[in-house]
Amino acid sequence: MDGPLVAECLRVRPHPALGGLVLGYSGYREFSAAPVRRRQAPTGSCTLILSLGPPIRLFGPAGPTAPGSFLAGMHDAAVVTEFRGVQHGVQVDLTPLGVFTLLGRPMPDLTNAAPRVDELDVPGLAALPDRFADDAGWAARFARVDVVLRRLLDDSRVRPDPEVAWAWHRLQATAGSVGVQTLADGTGWSRRHLLNRFRTQVGLAPKAAARVLRFSRAAGLLVPGPPIGGPGTAVARPLADVAAACGYADHAHLVREFRALAGCTPTEYRHAPS
Repeated sequence: MDGPLVAECLRVRPHPALGGLVLGYSGYREFSAAPVRRRQAPTGSCTLILSLGPPIRLFGPAGPTAPGSFLAGMHDAAVVTEFRGVQHGVQVDLTPLGVFTLLGRPMPDLTNAAPRVDELDVPGLAALPDRFADDAGWAARFARVDVVLRRLLDDSRVRPDPEVAWAWHRLQATAGSVGVQTLADGTGWSRRHLLNRFRTQVGLAPKAAARVLRFSRAAGLLVPGPPIGGPGTAVARPLADVAAACGYADHAHLVREFRALAGCTPTEYRHAPS
């Protein structure tokens, strides 16, 4: 084969008890005879990789690493992934408040980092890749992940502050267009107190989180997914329209933000391999 082949990719939702904490599961398998490099830009979520194949190489803020199974915390800079041969495993997409709740640790420990699962001091998670070998298929693996995460939720004694949860959801709902003072006023806290509590439980300060969420919306408009409800190709919007829709001052501002958060221009991002 001359290039990457996506042989299998199945996405499902987690158990309802994990709603608001876990966004979804993906089972994936692909092969490439040639090296495959992908730019993973910040998205405002965290990614748990439970690998059934060889390690993937990561090049990002934490430096070059080659973990097998790992948890990528909140990022405000791009990470480049590279592999050759087989990639196979389960991906779990989590909200930052979900990671905080399930792991019960300060989120800055994971910011711009991707520790191996066996470094998280969560034996149930670390054991999952080996346990997958006993499962007949994706449904059984997803069910096994459900069991482990629900057990972590039941055992957790940590919950986000209601004020932090409100501020995070407000930022999500507005794609980062709410100012920090408005968030502080909405919680009844001072700006400093909000910053400290928010950063502890989300991993980024409110302003940095807003920046990532705004970028994520712009990236979605630049590279839209397939249209819902039928075949066809979604139409990408002109750069000037994307800048205006996402609250950037102008095209140049959009370009600066893409260079800072994705490591490339909007045009390069749009045409990069997925």
